[in-house]
Amino acid sequence: MKEKTDIRNISVEDLQKFCSEHKLPKFRAKQVIEWLWKKRVTSFDEMTSLSKPMRDLFAEHFNINPVKLHRGERSKDGTIKYSLQLHDKLLVEGVLIPSKKRLTACVSSQVGCSLACEFCATGTMKLERNLTAAEIYDQVFILNEEAISNFGKPLSNIVFMGMGEPLLNYKALLESINIITTEKGLGMSPKRITVSTAGISKMIKKLGDDGVRFNLAISLHSANDNKRDILMPINQKINLEELRESVRYFYDKTGSRVTYEYILFKDLNDNLEDAEKLAQFAKASPCKINLIEYNTVDNLHYEKSSNKVTERFIAYLQERNIIANLRKSKGKDINAACGQLANKLK
Repeated sequence: MKEKTDIRNISVEDLQKFCSEHKLPKFRAKQVIEWLWKKRVTSFDEMTSLSKPMRDLFAEHFNINPVKLHRGERSKDGTIKYSLQLHDKLLVEGVLIPSKKRLTACVSSQVGCSLACEFCATGTMKLERNLTAAEIYDQVFILNEEAISNFGKPLSNIVFMGMGEPLLNYKALLESINIITTEKGLGMSPKRITVSTAGISKMIKKLGDDGVRFNLAISLHSANDNKRDILMPINQKINLEELRESVRYFYDKTGSRVTYEYILFKDLNDNLEDAEKLAQFAKASPCKINLIEYNTVDNLHYEKSSNKVTERFIAYLQERNIIANLRKSKGKDINAACGQLANKLK
Protein backbone atom coordinates (compact mmCIF):
# COMPACT_ATOMS: atom_id res chain seq x y z
CA MET A 1 0.00 0.00 0.00
CA LYS A 2 1.38 3.37 -1.05
CA GLU A 3 2.25 5.66 1.86
CA LYS A 4 0.18 8.80 1.93
CA THR A 5 1.80 12.23 1.65
CA ASP A 6 1.28 14.88 4.32
CA ILE A 7 -0.93 17.33 2.44
CA ARG A 8 0.94 20.24 4.01
CA ASN A 9 4.14 19.15 2.29
CA ILE A 10 2.81 19.61 -1.24
CA SER A 11 2.80 22.89 -3.16
CA VAL A 12 -0.25 25.06 -3.77
CA GLU A 13 0.11 24.26 -7.49
CA ASP A 14 0.06 20.52 -6.82
CA LEU A 15 -3.00 20.88 -4.62
CA GLN A 16 -4.77 22.86 -7.35
CA LYS A 17 -3.76 20.20 -9.87
CA PHE A 18 -5.20 17.48 -7.61
CA CYS A 19 -8.49 19.38 -7.39
CA SER A 20 -8.59 19.82 -11.16
CA GLU A 21 -7.88 16.11 -11.78
CA HIS A 22 -10.76 15.17 -9.48
CA LYS A 23 -13.21 17.64 -11.03
CA LEU A 24 -13.23 19.95 -8.01
CA PRO A 25 -13.46 23.73 -8.51
CA LYS A 26 -10.19 25.65 -8.03
CA PHE A 27 -11.50 27.54 -4.98
CA ARG A 28 -11.60 24.25 -3.05
CA ALA A 29 -7.79 24.27 -2.94
CA LYS A 30 -7.91 27.73 -1.36
CA GLN A 31 -10.40 26.50 1.24
CA VAL A 32 -8.20 23.52 2.12
CA ILE A 33 -5.15 25.80 2.48
CA GLU A 34 -7.05 28.05 4.88
CA TRP A 35 -8.13 25.07 6.99
CA LEU A 36 -4.57 23.71 7.09
CA TRP A 37 -2.67 26.87 7.98
CA LYS A 38 -4.88 29.62 9.39
CA LYS A 39 -7.10 27.25 11.37
CA ARG A 40 -4.51 24.44 11.64
CA VAL A 41 -6.97 21.58 11.61
CA THR A 42 -5.50 18.16 12.33
CA SER A 43 -8.00 16.03 10.39
CA PHE A 44 -9.98 16.36 7.16
CA ASP A 45 -13.23 15.82 9.07
CA GLU A 46 -12.76 19.27 10.61
CA MET A 47 -12.95 20.92 7.16
CA THR A 48 -16.67 21.58 7.50
CA SER A 49 -16.96 23.84 4.43
CA LEU A 50 -16.19 20.76 2.30
CA SER A 51 -18.79 18.06 1.65
CA LYS A 52 -18.33 14.61 3.22
CA PRO A 53 -17.38 13.00 -0.14
CA MET A 54 -14.74 15.71 -0.66
CA ARG A 55 -13.29 15.22 2.82
CA ASP A 56 -13.18 11.47 2.20
CA LEU A 57 -11.42 12.05 -1.13
CA PHE A 58 -8.64 14.07 0.50
CA ALA A 59 -8.33 11.56 3.35
CA GLU A 60 -7.99 8.76 0.81
CA HIS A 61 -4.99 10.39 -0.87
CA PHE A 62 -3.35 12.44 1.91
CA ASN A 63 -2.81 12.59 5.63
CA ILE A 64 -2.04 15.36 8.14
CA ASN A 65 0.88 14.83 10.52
CA PRO A 66 0.51 17.54 13.18
CA VAL A 67 3.01 18.35 15.90
CA LYS A 68 1.56 17.78 19.36
CA LEU A 69 2.29 19.48 22.66
CA HIS A 70 4.05 16.86 24.77
CA ARG A 71 5.01 18.58 28.00
CA GLY A 72 5.50 22.05 29.45
CA GLU A 73 7.74 23.20 32.28
CA ARG A 74 7.58 26.69 33.79
CA SER A 75 10.59 28.56 35.17
CA LYS A 76 10.41 30.84 38.19
CA ASP A 77 11.11 33.78 35.82
CA GLY A 78 8.02 32.95 33.71
CA THR A 79 9.82 31.21 30.85
CA ILE A 80 8.07 28.03 29.69
CA LYS A 81 9.96 25.19 27.98
CA TYR A 82 7.94 22.79 25.87
CA SER A 83 8.72 19.41 24.42
CA LEU A 84 6.81 18.87 21.19
CA GLN A 85 6.15 15.47 19.69
CA LEU A 86 6.39 14.82 15.96
CA HIS A 87 4.31 12.21 14.12
CA ASP A 88 7.19 9.70 14.30
CA LYS A 89 7.40 10.13 18.10
CA LEU A 90 10.63 12.15 17.96
CA LEU A 91 10.76 15.19 20.25
CA VAL A 92 11.99 18.75 19.79
CA GLU A 93 12.03 21.61 22.25
CA GLY A 94 10.62 25.12 22.02
CA VAL A 95 10.65 27.95 24.54
CA LEU A 96 8.23 30.77 25.35
CA ILE A 97 10.17 33.75 26.74
CA PRO A 98 8.23 36.65 28.30
CA SER A 99 9.74 40.08 28.92
CA LYS A 100 8.31 43.55 29.60
CA LYS A 101 7.96 44.49 25.94
CA ARG A 102 8.12 41.18 24.12
CA LEU A 103 6.82 37.66 24.05
CA THR A 104 9.31 35.55 22.12
CA ALA A 105 9.13 31.97 20.85
CA CYS A 106 12.39 30.08 20.43
CA VAL A 107 11.86 27.29 17.90
CA SER A 108 13.81 24.34 16.51
CA SER A 109 14.69 23.53 12.89
CA GLN A 110 16.14 20.02 13.28
CA VAL A 111 15.80 17.05 15.62
CA GLY A 112 19.25 17.16 17.23
CA CYS A 113 22.23 18.80 15.50
CA SER A 114 25.25 17.76 13.44
CA LEU A 115 27.59 20.62 14.37
CA ALA A 116 28.72 19.38 17.81
CA CYS A 117 29.54 22.80 19.31
CA GLU A 118 31.56 22.13 22.47
CA PHE A 119 29.45 24.18 24.88
CA CYS A 120 25.96 23.31 23.60
CA ALA A 121 23.73 20.58 25.01
CA THR A 122 22.03 20.00 21.65
CA GLY A 123 25.50 19.47 20.18
CA THR A 124 25.83 16.32 22.30
CA MET A 125 22.87 14.79 20.44
CA LYS A 126 23.08 13.18 17.03
CA LEU A 127 21.12 14.65 14.17
CA GLU A 128 17.96 12.58 13.69
CA ARG A 129 16.39 14.52 10.82
CA ASN A 130 15.31 17.89 9.49
CA LEU A 131 11.91 19.27 10.39
CA THR A 132 9.45 19.90 7.57
CA ALA A 133 8.15 23.42 6.93
CA ALA A 134 4.81 22.29 8.37
CA GLU A 135 6.46 21.02 11.56
CA ILE A 136 8.33 24.30 12.02
CA TYR A 137 5.10 26.23 11.45
CA ASP A 138 3.27 23.96 13.93
CA GLN A 139 5.76 24.86 16.66
CA VAL A 140 5.10 28.55 16.11
CA PHE A 141 1.32 28.08 15.93
CA ILE A 142 1.31 26.04 19.16
CA LEU A 143 3.57 28.48 21.01
CA ASN A 144 1.39 31.37 19.82
CA GLU A 145 -1.69 29.64 21.27
CA GLU A 146 0.24 28.99 24.49
CA ALA A 147 1.27 32.66 24.60
CA ILE A 148 -2.36 33.76 24.38
CA SER A 149 -3.41 31.17 26.96
CA ASN A 150 -0.63 31.92 29.48
CA PHE A 151 0.05 35.62 28.94
CA GLY A 152 -3.10 36.95 27.27
CA LYS A 153 -1.33 38.14 24.12
CA PRO A 154 0.12 36.64 20.93
CA LEU A 155 3.80 36.24 20.08
CA SER A 156 5.69 39.40 19.22
CA ASN A 157 8.92 37.72 18.08
CA ILE A 158 10.24 34.39 16.81
CA VAL A 159 13.86 33.26 17.05
CA PHE A 160 15.27 30.20 15.32
CA MET A 161 17.68 29.50 18.15
CA GLY A 162 16.32 26.17 19.31
CA MET A 163 17.61 22.74 18.35
CA GLY A 164 19.50 22.40 15.07
CA GLU A 165 21.23 24.58 12.46
CA PRO A 166 18.51 26.38 10.47
CA LEU A 167 20.64 27.00 7.37
CA LEU A 168 21.24 23.25 6.99
CA ASN A 169 17.47 22.94 6.57
CA TYR A 170 17.27 25.88 4.20
CA LYS A 171 14.28 25.04 2.00
CA ALA A 172 11.98 24.12 4.89
CA LEU A 173 13.18 27.15 6.87
CA LEU A 174 12.24 29.61 4.12
CA GLU A 175 8.96 27.83 3.38
CA SER A 176 7.96 27.94 7.06
CA ILE A 177 8.82 31.63 7.35
CA ASN A 178 6.81 32.32 4.21
CA ILE A 179 3.75 30.68 5.79
CA ILE A 180 4.32 32.47 9.12
CA THR A 181 4.58 35.88 7.43
CA THR A 182 1.83 35.65 4.81
CA GLU A 183 -1.91 35.98 5.25
CA LYS A 184 -2.45 32.28 4.65
CA GLY A 185 -0.65 31.72 7.98
CA LEU A 186 -0.04 34.08 10.91
CA GLY A 187 0.64 37.29 8.95
CA MET A 188 3.63 38.18 11.13
CA SER A 189 6.19 40.74 9.96
CA PRO A 190 9.51 39.15 8.86
CA LYS A 191 11.28 41.86 10.87
CA ARG A 192 10.01 40.11 14.00
CA ILE A 193 11.81 36.90 13.04
CA THR A 194 15.50 36.16 13.68
CA VAL A 195 17.37 33.19 12.24
CA SER A 196 20.53 32.22 14.10
CA THR A 197 23.32 30.31 12.36
CA ALA A 198 26.67 28.88 13.42
CA GLY A 199 28.05 30.44 10.24
CA ILE A 200 27.30 28.41 7.09
CA SER A 201 28.90 30.93 4.72
CA LYS A 202 27.52 29.48 1.47
CA MET A 203 23.97 29.64 2.81
CA ILE A 204 24.46 33.12 4.30
CA LYS A 205 25.27 34.26 0.77
CA LYS A 206 22.17 32.44 -0.52
CA LEU A 207 20.08 34.36 2.04
CA GLY A 208 21.48 37.52 0.45
CA ASP A 209 20.72 36.30 -3.08
CA ASP A 210 17.18 35.40 -2.01
CA GLY A 211 16.70 38.90 -0.55
CA VAL A 212 15.31 37.69 2.76
CA ARG A 213 13.69 40.26 5.00
CA PHE A 214 14.05 38.55 8.36
CA ASN A 215 16.94 39.22 10.76
CA LEU A 216 20.17 37.23 10.73
CA ALA A 217 22.15 36.38 13.87
CA ILE A 218 25.51 34.62 13.84
CA SER A 219 26.80 32.52 16.73
CA LEU A 220 30.39 33.76 16.79
CA HIS A 221 31.72 33.18 20.33
CA SER A 222 35.29 33.98 19.29
CA ALA A 223 37.00 36.11 16.64
CA ASN A 224 40.16 34.02 17.04
CA ASP A 225 40.35 31.04 14.65
CA ASN A 226 42.25 28.81 17.08
CA LYS A 227 39.73 29.38 19.88
CA ARG A 228 36.71 29.13 17.59
CA ASP A 229 38.08 25.86 16.17
CA ILE A 230 37.76 24.41 19.67
CA LEU A 231 34.39 25.91 20.56
CA MET A 232 32.77 25.36 17.17
CA PRO A 233 34.27 22.58 15.03
CA ILE A 234 32.56 24.04 11.95
CA ASN A 235 35.21 26.78 12.05
CA GLN A 236 37.76 24.17 10.91
CA LYS A 237 35.85 23.99 7.59
CA ILE A 238 34.55 27.56 7.37
CA ASN A 239 37.06 29.92 9.01
CA LEU A 240 36.49 33.44 10.22
CA GLU A 241 37.71 35.12 7.03
CA GLU A 242 35.27 33.11 4.92
CA LEU A 243 32.48 33.86 7.39
CA ARG A 244 33.32 37.55 7.41
CA GLU A 245 33.24 37.68 3.61
CA SER A 246 29.77 36.06 3.57
CA VAL A 247 28.51 38.63 6.10
CA ARG A 248 29.75 41.46 3.87
CA TYR A 249 27.99 39.85 0.91
CA PHE A 250 24.74 39.45 2.88
CA TYR A 251 24.81 43.10 3.96
CA ASP A 252 25.57 44.34 0.42
CA LYS A 253 22.60 42.35 -0.91
CA THR A 254 20.02 43.08 1.81
CA GLY A 255 21.17 46.21 3.67
CA SER A 256 20.32 44.34 6.89
CA ARG A 257 22.51 44.67 9.97
CA VAL A 258 23.56 41.32 11.42
CA THR A 259 23.73 40.44 15.11
CA TYR A 260 26.68 38.53 16.54
CA GLU A 261 26.02 36.27 19.50
CA TYR A 262 29.02 35.91 21.78
CA ILE A 263 28.94 33.74 24.90
CA LEU A 264 31.57 34.78 27.41
CA PHE A 265 33.51 31.79 28.76
CA LYS A 266 35.75 32.18 31.80
CA ASP A 267 39.46 32.41 30.88
CA LEU A 268 38.81 31.40 27.28
CA ASN A 269 37.39 34.22 25.16
CA ASP A 270 36.79 37.01 27.67
CA ASN A 271 40.01 39.04 27.87
CA LEU A 272 40.64 42.41 26.21
CA GLU A 273 42.66 40.83 23.41
CA ASP A 274 39.53 38.82 22.56
CA ALA A 275 37.48 42.01 22.71
CA GLU A 276 39.92 43.70 20.30
CA LYS A 277 39.69 40.82 17.81
CA LEU A 278 35.90 40.94 18.07
CA ALA A 279 35.91 44.71 17.46
CA GLN A 280 38.04 44.18 14.33
CA PHE A 281 35.78 41.39 13.06
CA ALA A 282 32.70 43.55 13.63
CA LYS A 283 33.96 46.06 11.05
CA ALA A 284 32.85 43.70 8.27
CA SER A 285 29.45 45.43 8.14
CA PRO A 286 27.08 47.39 10.38
CA CYS A 287 26.19 45.09 13.27
CA LYS A 288 25.32 44.75 16.90
CA ILE A 289 26.71 42.31 19.43
CA ASN A 290 24.73 40.36 22.01
CA LEU A 291 27.01 39.19 24.79
CA ILE A 292 25.52 36.21 26.55
CA GLU A 293 26.10 34.78 30.01
CA TYR A 294 26.98 31.11 29.77
CA ASN A 295 24.56 28.63 31.30
CA THR A 296 26.16 25.51 32.65
CA VAL A 297 25.38 22.24 30.92
CA ASP A 298 25.73 18.87 32.64
CA ASN A 299 29.00 17.09 31.82
CA LEU A 300 30.46 20.10 29.99
CA HIS A 301 33.40 21.88 31.64
CA TYR A 302 32.81 25.50 30.62
CA GLU A 303 32.11 28.28 33.13
CA LYS A 304 30.67 31.77 32.77
CA SER A 305 32.85 34.86 33.03
CA SER A 306 32.74 36.95 36.19
CA ASN A 307 30.61 40.09 36.30
CA LYS A 308 33.71 42.29 36.47
CA VAL A 309 35.29 40.71 33.38
CA THR A 310 31.96 40.87 31.53
CA GLU A 311 31.51 44.59 32.31
CA ARG A 312 35.08 45.35 31.19
CA PHE A 313 34.54 43.45 27.93
CA ILE A 314 31.32 45.35 27.14
CA ALA A 315 32.88 48.70 28.02
CA TYR A 316 35.80 48.02 25.67
CA LEU A 317 33.41 47.46 22.75
CA GLN A 318 31.16 50.40 23.58
CA GLU A 319 34.16 52.74 23.78
CA ARG A 320 34.79 51.82 20.15
CA ASN A 321 31.22 52.78 19.18
CA ILE A 322 30.08 49.20 18.77
CA ILE A 323 26.51 48.42 19.83
CA ALA A 324 27.02 45.77 22.51
CA ASN A 325 24.41 44.53 24.98
CA LEU A 326 24.45 41.91 27.68
CA ARG A 327 21.65 39.43 27.16
CA LYS A 328 20.45 37.82 30.35
CA SER A 329 19.33 34.28 29.68
CA LYS A 330 16.03 33.11 31.07
CA GLY A 331 14.77 29.71 32.11
CA LYS A 332 18.07 28.48 33.55
CA ASP A 333 16.34 26.49 36.30
CA ILE A 334 14.45 24.38 33.73
CA ASN A 335 17.35 24.01 31.24
CA ALA A 336 15.62 26.33 28.79
CA ALA A 337 18.35 28.96 28.52
CA CYS A 338 20.76 29.54 25.65
CA GLY A 339 22.73 26.37 24.85
CA GLN A 340 20.77 24.14 27.21
CA LEU A 341 18.20 22.56 24.91
CA ALA A 342 18.68 18.79 24.74
CA ASN A 343 15.61 16.66 25.11
CA LYS A 344 15.84 14.10 27.88
CA LEU A 345 12.30 12.79 27.52
CA LYS A 346 12.84 10.17 24.81
